[in-house]
Amino acid sequence: MLMTRFIHTADWQLGMAAAFLDEEARPRFSQARIDAIATIGALAVSEGCAFVVVCGDVFETNQVNRQTVLRALEAMKKTPEVTFYLLPGNHDPLDPSSVFRSRTFTDNCPAHVVVLDTPGTLPISDGVELVAAPWFSKRPLTDLVAEVIRELPADGTVRIVVGHGAIDTLSPDKANPVLISLAPAEAAIGEGKVHYIALGDRHSRTDVGNTGRIWYSGAPEPTAYVEVDPGFVLIVDVDADRVEVTERITATWKFEVLEADLTSRADIDELGRRLDNFHSKDRSIVKLALVGQLSLADKAYFDNLRGDRKQLFAVLDDWERRTDLVVRPDEADVESLGLSGFAREAFEKIGEIAQSDGDEAVVARDALALCYRLAGGGS
Repeated sequence: MLMTRFIHTADWQLGMAAAFLDEEARPRFSQARIDAIATIGALAVSEGCAFVVVCGDVFETNQVNRQTVLRALEAMKKTPEVTFYLLPGNHDPLDPSSVFRSRTFTDNCPAHVVVLDTPGTLPISDGVELVAAPWFSKRPLTDLVAEVIRELPADGTVRIVVGHGAIDTLSPDKANPVLISLAPAEAAIGEGKVHYIALGDRHSRTDVGNTGRIWYSGAPEPTAYVEVDPGFVLIVDVDADRVEVTERITATWKFEVLEADLTSRADIDELGRRLDNFHSKDRSIVKLALVGQLSLADKAYFDNLRGDRKQLFAVLDDWERRTDLVVRPDEADVESLGLSGFAREAFEKIGEIAQSDGDEAVVARDALALCYRLAGGGS
């Protein structure tokens, strides 16, 4: 039997609000997710893939706007020779408000885009079936994958399960009834009932269990800092005896945390060089986790450097929970301001508060920096 080759992807999250971005960057972020669809279609053609399975959360919500739906379908229309099988997930379930049942979707959906709206098997070629486990609500009360594989025969048909949701061995919420149970899934593989289980919901690319036949593809574009290995699709070659899974990078955006210990101007310059090395700054969302201690002069130097770089990045912000950057005025700072008498005493008192913890310290540090700039020290 010839191996079946297809692309496994999931969690397109089309229509994400992306509230962490400003109005200038948000359209670029949204368009990148649409562009990823065309990239996946073109990859399927170039790699000789028979079809693409999208394992849930095609859309961020059932209430996405008309433009998002039309642009998504238009992107899939670019490769009519590739069939896209779309599985409703927890973000876009087949409930009464389903985007897949909207006039916008149904009136414009091409023949090679198929919604997996019926649980169970769907023959797609001689000896090959998809086994769909769609969501019909945001909170189902059972393991949807276990339900569709339970009664399958081991009859030589190559079956690819298309599912969505967290798997029990990776979830801290063991009481969640919708968790996908790994043990029966692996048993079905061992018995020859199914041959590959394509999953969505986990945005990080993940090989589950010990069979090499259960995978999360991850999201084709990243959506958050907590994702370990996003930005890929999987090319899967499978038959009754073998499976080969190969990743292909699709991401054009990046979420990254930069850690730095700043105690001198040289440290600041090194951080600047690290920021300058980002290839696509306008598609980079960066949090700075900073520790250390700076003089007022060096803090002003750092603020200028960060302010310039901030204009180039989609996001460049401090990660407050992991930032502990203390401003400690030194004698040179005080002398450069030319303060004396009561003003100098007040300045030194604010400096002491700035070295403590809590909200008052943050306010004090801002006050010191403002004072320094107003006095011309930051120019």
